[in-house]
Amino acid sequence: MFVTVNEDTLTLSPGSEVILTHQTWEDYERLLRIRQDKSLPKLYFNGKTQEISLMSPLPSHGKRIDTLRDLVKSLLRKQGKDWDCFDPITLKMFKQAGVEPDTCFYVENRQAILGKDKIDLTIDSPPDLAIEVDITSITNIEAYEAIKIPELWIYQPGELRIYLFDGKQYQESVNSLMFSNIGVKELLPRYIELAWNQGSSVALLKFEENNL
Repeated sequence: MFVTVNEDTLTLSPGSEVILTHQTWEDYERLLRIRQDKSLPKLYFNGKTQEISLMSPLPSHGKRIDTLRDLVKSLLRKQGKDWDCFDPITLKMFKQAGVEPDTCFYVENRQAILGKDKIDLTIDSPPDLAIEVDITSITNIEAYEAIKIPELWIYQPGELRIYLFDGKQYQESVNSLMFSNIGVKELLPRYIELAWNQGSSVALLKFEENNL
């Protein structure tokens, strides 16, 4: 593992995660400034534990999130819904949490964030759905509680876990709020892993042929 943190450089070798303890919100903001407009390493802040997580994913992580993103878009098209998809994105709640989901979707509140360069959660609604792929690291669900995203998906190879926010914390669920009539928990992993083994275009074509 190779990590560099100084006044003008923030780098982390691919496939690595570093957790910094006893950190403040100011420490987190400083690392964001050093990283500037780059998307890596991903940065997370948990105000309850006073920890900052830095993560740099492997290619297997990126390919799976790319497939998941495409599958969600296909399902939204099937439902006749408009959406806006963001990645990379930094979602912050002052001194409480900062998260950077692998991808997220605005559907119900899409109109309110059109044309915005940054999402300000003091005035803007959070995304309707956030998705994380856990290969390089394990998602800290507690950090998401301050952001209050209604639905959080966490994918590990072969398994999709769905978490719904109940107003205080996330509860694991077998069903999706956004796709209540589709068994995405069982359906999507099949095509995500197919994409990994046979290619993204092959998996997406078969998914649309069989399910849309």
